[in-house]
Amino acid sequence: MRKIVFYKTVSGKCPVENFLDTLPDKIVKKVAWVLRIIRDFDDVPRSYFKKLINTDGIWEVRVQVGNNIYRFLGFNDGANLIILTHGFQKKSRKTPKKRN
Repeated sequence: MRKIVFYKTVSGKCPVENFLDTLPDKIVKKVAWVLRIIRDFDDVPRSYFKKLINTDGIWEVRVQVGNNIYRFLGFNDGANLIILTHGFQKKSRKTPKKRN
């Protein structure tokens, strides 16, 4: 079983929680469902969790609800700890380089 935590800044801000607070309950429930799959299963489908190519260990959690795709990026700290740093709604084929 993996442990998933949300990154918090020194001042206590949590970008993932802040993003989740902007989403409707239906989407938050789907995000929670996908995170439970990642947490509980050794073999997670790549459609939910995969390492991004050409990165130094950045992983993506992908949640699709209808035609909308939500992404959460983070990294592994050891074999069983995933730290998610931020989330966004995917609206194009390119992953944004910088968040405003």
